[in-house]
Amino acid sequence: MAQFHAKEFASFADFYPFYLNEHRNRTCRRLHFVGSTLALLCLVALLLTGNAWWLPGALVSGYAFAWIGHFGFEKNRPATFRHPLYSLMGDWVMYADILRGKIRF
Repeated sequence: MAQFHAKEFASFADFYPFYLNEHRNRTCRRLHFVGSTLALLCLVALLLTGNAWWLPGALVSGYAFAWIGHFGFEKNRPATFRHPLYSLMGDWVMYADILRGKIRF
């Protein structure tokens, strides 16, 4: 297994293989997908209602499910703690890859 260090990530393209390596556990990926879907639904509710309370709901649902997946199933530390922007981008690229069937759900 390759070792990755922060200095190695000159771009998101360099980061994404590390990100996928941190999400090998299928249950963790499923929890990410559920949390991201709920976050999207909260953002839609925010747009439809104008109620700002949907924004924290989106953040909590997205991160809570992901962190349960990492601490409970993947047994690793979420990449968000070390690489917040690339990790957020990775969440949505992985979400799209799951939807397209490129990554097993």
